[in-house]
Amino acid sequence: MNILGFDIGGTKCAVVTALWDGKEIKLLKKKKCPTERELTPAEMIDKLIAMADGILECKPDAVGISCGGPLDSKKGIIMSPPNLPGWDNIGIVKQIELHYGVPVHLQNDANACAVAEWKFGAGRGAENMVFMTFGTGLGAGLIIGGKLYSGTNDNAGELGHIRLDKFGPVGYGKVGSFEGFCSGGGLAQLGYMKAIEKAQSGEYPMYFKKGMTVADVTAKTIADAADQGDETAIEVYRICGEYLGKGLSVIIDLLNPEVIVIGSIFARSKNRLWEPAKKVIEKEALSLSANCCRVVPAELGEHIGDYAAVAAALL
Repeated sequence: MNILGFDIGGTKCAVVTALWDGKEIKLLKKKKCPTERELTPAEMIDKLIAMADGILECKPDAVGISCGGPLDSKKGIIMSPPNLPGWDNIGIVKQIELHYGVPVHLQNDANACAVAEWKFGAGRGAENMVFMTFGTGLGAGLIIGGKLYSGTNDNAGELGHIRLDKFGPVGYGKVGSFEGFCSGGGLAQLGYMKAIEKAQSGEYPMYFKKGMTVADVTAKTIADAADQGDETAIEVYRICGEYLGKGLSVIIDLLNPEVIVIGSIFARSKNRLWEPAKKVIEKEALSLSANCCRVVPAELGEHIGDYAAVAAALL
């Protein structure tokens, strides 16, 4: 199969071509551009189609679209994603189908990434798999019984909204949420809170200086400080790991997956997050379910967006 994929984001978009033989995927060509806010959605989609035409060597057999939600995958409509202002009820599938005359499939980016890791990455061969983003935010895609499960209206897998504690960092508009503790933004908030505690006693962690705001703290600066032995930074990642374990315990008990694949920050900082998470899982999750579940870093790395756009076409 010759596959064409569209990866649509709030700041940048990409088109990618690939060849799928039923077992292995081969990415062929890619072109990317900024998401131009001055263009209407229809004009931006036309621009992406023109980019795709420029790299296609033959007519695609199928087209996939990966985009942030909310969206209606069955009707092929993008429904006002917060990172795409003005993209209100956009019939993107119909517009692309009219151009290519082949099947076009739309999925939210977390679901598309889940399918990518399931088809091409760390979840290959699994019947029941959970993929978690663990990047800027925390989203998830669910593979249940060898099929993508997206729920009644494409909202399955919003694990970041689960509240894990009454207090804590804010994520997904909720204090103490899974996303609040386990995301780039959550780590920054947690790191800032711990740094302020230290600063009030006259101590400053390596990642924090007097006058800094939460915007000056990132998951990476905290991780770099932890690598250099900073105790506060190490504690921040330990706390994050413990709450990751709490959230994973809920997933393990509820869905009984054989593998949980976690991307981005977990893939980069597993050495700091997994041990505290594992201890909590051993205490909180049903042992029969926990013992048959592997928790592994995502394999597709920085190219997961390309693979996700392609994977959407295979649905």
